Amino acid sequence: MLTNTGSPLSTGNGATPPTNPGATQQSKLHADGGSPSYSMNGANATVVNAAYVAYNDGYNNALPQPSQLDLNGITPPKYLDNPPQ
Repeated sequence: MLTNTGSPLSTGNGATPPTNPGATQQSKLHADGGSPSYSMNGANATVVNAAYVAYNDGYNNALPQPSQLDLNGITPPKYLDNPPQ
């Protein structure tokens, strides 16, 4: 039955949904070509948000804020006190 008529309990009645652009290499979530993007510095927020809200997961999710951890390639000062062995 499911192979012929799908299921009303699934998104798209059992059909394979389109691939969200946020899950492809075209995503600008982490990088835009060779430049950092939204997750690092907030760039491309409009494009990233559009892909983020396009996920059909049953929830209305707000886009998280960009990372506060990135130091633009600078080594944290305390890291040098305890480097990997």
